[in-house]
Order: sequence, then C-alpha cells, then structure tokens
Amino acid sequence: MDQRFRPASLVPAGLIVDGVSIETDLVLVRVRSPVAAGRCPDCGATSQRIQSRYWRRAKDLPLSGRRVELQVLVRRFRCDGVLCGRQIFAERFNTGVLAVRSRRTERLDHIVQHLGLALGGRPGASLAARMMLPVSNDTLLRVVRRRAKTPSEPLRIIGIDDFAWRRNHRYGTIVCDLERRRPVVLLPDREPATSEAWLRHQPAVHTVARDRGGGYGEAVARALPEATQVADRWHLMENASRAFLDAVRKSMRQIRRTIGATVVNPALLTAAEKLQYESYLRREETNAAVLALWQDGVPIKQIVRRTGHHRMTVRRIVRGERGDIFRPRQSSLEAHLPWLDAQWDAGARNASALWRSLRTSGFQGSLRVVLEWATRRRRAERTDASSLARVPSARTIARLMTIGRDNLTKAETVAIAAIESGVPTVVEARELVADFHAMIRTKRDEMLASWIETASNSLIASLANGVRRDEAAVRAAIISAWSNGQTEGQITRLKLVKRQMYGRGKIDLLQARLIGAQ
Repeated sequence: MDQRFRPASLVPAGLIVDGVSIETDLVLVRVRSPVAAGRCPDCGATSQRIQSRYWRRAKDLPLSGRRVELQVLVRRFRCDGVLCGRQIFAERFNTGVLAVRSRRTERLDHIVQHLGLALGGRPGASLAARMMLPVSNDTLLRVVRRRAKTPSEPLRIIGIDDFAWRRNHRYGTIVCDLERRRPVVLLPDREPATSEAWLRHQPAVHTVARDRGGGYGEAVARALPEATQVADRWHLMENASRAFLDAVRKSMRQIRRTIGATVVNPALLTAAEKLQYESYLRREETNAAVLALWQDGVPIKQIVRRTGHHRMTVRRIVRGERGDIFRPRQSSLEAHLPWLDAQWDAGARNASALWRSLRTSGFQGSLRVVLEWATRRRRAERTDASSLARVPSARTIARLMTIGRDNLTKAETVAIAAIESGVPTVVEARELVADFHAMIRTKRDEMLASWIETASNSLIASLANGVRRDEAAVRAAIISAWSNGQTEGQITRLKLVKRQMYGRGKIDLLQARLIGAQ
C-alpha cells in the first residue's frame, strides 16, 4: 500500500490541492472542489453554469509549528430552476468539511469547541495560541454555545436536584438521565413551578429520583401524577444519623447527671474556657427567655420580633435542640494524660520539664497546653476535684454509642455503659436508627409502617413524621435500584466547571459545557 505523503493529506477529504506556499509561520494551501456542478440551496436543482469565482480563506489544523490556511476557490452558479427565486448561488462543500460562512474548517472548529468545553474562555485561548490555533476567548465561548446540543432521546428515568449559584442565596436545578448517565438540562432556579413546567413536557418519564426536599416532590406530583418518586437513600441515612445526634443533644442534661458531672467550677477553668463559659451562660439566659415566651403562648414570629434572634434559632430552642451543657475544650493532651497523671503523682510538677519530655515522645503541642493543664491540676488540689469531670460533646457521645465496643478505651466503655443504663430513651433512639439503616441496606420495606409507629413515640419523632409524610418515596427508595447518586456526582462536575468560569458564565454556557463534555 502506498503511504507516501501527498499535498492532499494536508486538507480535509473532499478537496483538491492546487498549490502550497510556505511563509515564515504560515502554510497557505490553495484548494477547490472536485465536483463539476453545484446544487441550489433553495430548489435543489443542479447547475454547471458558472457565473463567477472568488477566493475564500479558512483556517485549518496547524502543521509543524505553522498556522495553516486554506485558500478555497469558490464558484458561483446560475440556478436553472424555473420557479426558483434565487438566480445565483455559491457552491456548498461537503458536510464536515467547511460550513457556510465559516472561517474555520469543521475539524478545526471541533478542536476549538473541545478546548472551550475543557478549559473555558481565557485558559482555552492561551492554550490555543501555544498550539498555533489563534482564537480569542470570546470566540471559544461562542463556538461552545453554537455547537451545544441538547439530548433529544425521550426520558424515562431521571434524577432531579438543586445546585448553588451562590450558597444560601440563589439556587438552580439540574436534571439527569439516569439510564444514560448524563445531565439533560439546567433550570435557572429551584422553584416548584419552574420544575413543574419543564416536567409537563416529559410525558414518558415514569421514575423520578429526588432528595428529601418537598418542592420537587410537589412539582412531580402535579406534573406527572403517575410517576414513581424515589427518595435519595444517602439523604435518608444521613437524616437518620442526624436525628440520633439531635436525640443525644436533647438528652445532654440527663447524660451529664448520669456520669456525675453536673457542677462547673469557674475557678478551675483556663482563660479561654472562661470566655467559653461566659458565652454558655448567655446562651442559657437566651434559651430560658425564649422558652418562657413560648410557654406563655407567644407565637414564634412575635418571639423573633421581641428578642431579635433568627427564626431558626428560636425554632431550635423551642424544639429543645439548642439546650446543651458546658464542657471544657478538647485538648491535644488526651493521649498523654495517663503518663502526665503518673508523673504528677510522682512529684514532677515543672510544666516546662514535662513538656520537654513529651516532645521526645512525639507530642506536637505547645508549652501553653501543658502549662494550662498544670495550672488546673494545682487548682484542683485546693478545691473539689470531682468538679473536673469533663463531659464529651454530643457528637462525640453519638459516635461512641454507634461504633464497636472493641474500638473504645476503658474509660469510654464505662461512660457509655453508664449512659445506656441511665438514659434508656437514647438507647431506644439508637436502635430505631439502626433498624432504619438495616431496612435500607437489605432493601426490605415490610417493617416500615411498624417502624414509623414506634419511632413516632421516641426521641426521633421528627424523623418518623417526615418519613410518614413521604412514605411512598421512602418505600420506593428502599426497594428501587435507582437513586440520586448520579445526580450528586454531576453536581460535583458542575461545581468544577462553574469555578473554572469564576462564576461569570450564564446558564446557557454552563449547560453547554456540562452537557457537551459528555
């Protein structure tokens, strides 16, 4: 087979090379069409009557570090169609070679599009210049917009979720085709009316995976009443874990009494902990004032106006989710406390010497940490040492109650055993959450109704009430093979593209880059 290089190898297929001229950084190739006749774009009639000729220049792929331009000989034909209103027309070239009025060949335009999809405007233009493809950043974005294509296949199974244009201020909506694993469209907001209007034009959709938010559920129910809604399993499990954490927070006063740490002696606190303790006292005063107003029958809106606190803060106080206990700060000395206690009991009271010894054993903390610990120990010798007992945070207690006992220290095991025996309502909440997780993992929904009834009378009643309101979607999430995980992954890609554009791209460009990169 003859594999020798020919001038025709420089140009797209379907063109004949008449000559090549090489300048300093430019290769100019003169080409023409091999066909003898042209076809009228209006009536489709074929004509060989040439009226005139002109030269047309188009950029092509670079060659050996030089720019390449095609000097295309274009013929004008007279149309022979009797009823055609066009008398003269310019010849068209094959599809995929050179588009009408284009300054770039189709293969170069394809490269420019993918540069814009991958890098955006300014970074793409910088790389294009290094590749001998001179194109501006605005041109890159125009090509991305012009060549953007929306998937036209009918949708049957979709995932819908929101994404942040600006967190806590403005949100949009992304819709993904779960069967083909690709995004379909971006909507400018997350209002139910916007999603409903788009869904009404998708009659073939029979399954919709969504998060636990009520807006999308209402939109799907109105637009596609026969479609099956599937709640996201990850959000369900996360909601259950958060409900258990809230249950622990509500029970912190009982937990403190159970483990015998009900007294806080300000004399034993460090300077930083004294500031924390003062904040704790102010928070307790706020909680008491809000609860007093609530018990007097004052609505939440009036409480917000009277106290000046945020509506969500007032709601958390009323629900009992803000009542906590004061606890000293976590310390980097936790792993070294047994050794320090032994050294202190042996008579080693110099904090600087103890710190230097700790440094040799791998301690990375500062001298100040050891000084605060020594100061507290000296104060404890003059006061009641029992008031030094430190209660872990609610998050730490929730973690210790949900991991295996083999992974706990002896002190942690004793504390958790005391909590389980003294606060049985927390143990009940933990077991209910574990049962809920097991239902999702094993895809068994037979016990969902009884679980809702039991959980409604426990510390996780808010979770049970939410599951009851969305029971059909939750049941579908347990037994269905579809989830919203794909949509969450596409949102991660969308965030990357949005950051590449420095948040300046409009929704059409963002959609073009997200969908075109598939």
